Amino acid sequence: MTINNTFLRFRSLILASLFSVSISANVAAQVNDLKPFAVGFYNLENLFDTKNDTLIDDDEFLPTGKKAWTQEKYKEKIANMAAVISQLGKELCPEGLSILAVSEIENESVLLDLVEHPLLIKRNYGVVHVDSKDKRGIDVAFIYDKDHFIPESTKAYLVDIKDGDTTSTRYTRDVFLLSGTLDGEQIHLTANHWPSHSGGEKRGAKNRNKAAAINRAILDSLLVEDPKAKLIVLGDMNDDPNNDSLTKHLRSKKKAKKVESTDIYNPMHALFDKGLGTTAYRDSWSLFDQILLSPAFLDKKGEGIYFHKAVIYNKKYLLQNKGKYKGYPLRTFNGDVYQGGYSDHLPVYVYLLKEDAN
Repeated sequence: MTINNTFLRFRSLILASLFSVSISANVAAQVNDLKPFAVGFYNLENLFDTKNDTLIDDDEFLPTGKKAWTQEKYKEKIANMAAVISQLGKELCPEGLSILAVSEIENESVLLDLVEHPLLIKRNYGVVHVDSKDKRGIDVAFIYDKDHFIPESTKAYLVDIKDGDTTSTRYTRDVFLLSGTLDGEQIHLTANHWPSHSGGEKRGAKNRNKAAAINRAILDSLLVEDPKAKLIVLGDMNDDPNNDSLTKHLRSKKKAKKVESTDIYNPMHALFDKGLGTTAYRDSWSLFDQILLSPAFLDKKGEGIYFHKAVIYNKKYLLQNKGKYKGYPLRTFNGDVYQGGYSDHLPVYVYLLKEDAN
């Protein structure tokens, strides 16, 4: 990538930031006397370091690998991810995100490099991570604002998947449960990266249904203990909101008024119905990156935090502006050709509101 391209890209980011600031006052006026929080998800697309880890298959992302993954490219990837994350949620929350679930990160070290970048260091972000058994070594994790959220407990749920019709089993990314308090109120969150479509749709669907069922079991368990338990399911589901994994196995509903006491609300479904998406393939958008909320978040009359709206962050600087893939998310690589982009997925987030006691 040339210096000129780098300048143009960050010029676009600055303009996007200024535009965000200009509309913040108007948006904020809609929630006067309420305290807003933003909780999001972002697939960081292969955020690997440059060191060889003999326990995983990271050869592709080494200086000697086919992508010639150098320290210079790694630092630019960190800078790009930090630039995007620094802008998320700022329409209502000047301080940005309170919690961000992420996927496709190699280890805790890359997360620490991310939150310590100059664009994020003042946010006072902490990280919560656990190594999964995924053969490539990519994990899900959380970044959180220490001034807003206090972690209390974590639990990683293994997702075992079958290879074809054989009896062999391997593991993919965990369903990672984090519990804690957001502004003093207990909430639970799961970070997800469900099995992909590789190897055939039928097999892939079965494996994604299993990941959905794990989230369903977590929610059921929480609701038994507390019918007003607040759970947020975040992740790259590798399925759209209307697929069986979401609607049947997780029992999601797209309309808030249709949500029963044991269902889960999917505000992304309405965005999907409008033709919006987070990742593109063969000139078609999919909305794989989703955030779902348990019924207690829909109670605007009760005490505590409640759901306001869902957002896909689809600013122009995150998209290809020319060529065969014009309009697609601007990736770090096009095949093995480095183009210094961001991710093949767009980030998503939800706004939560709470009556301001001050």
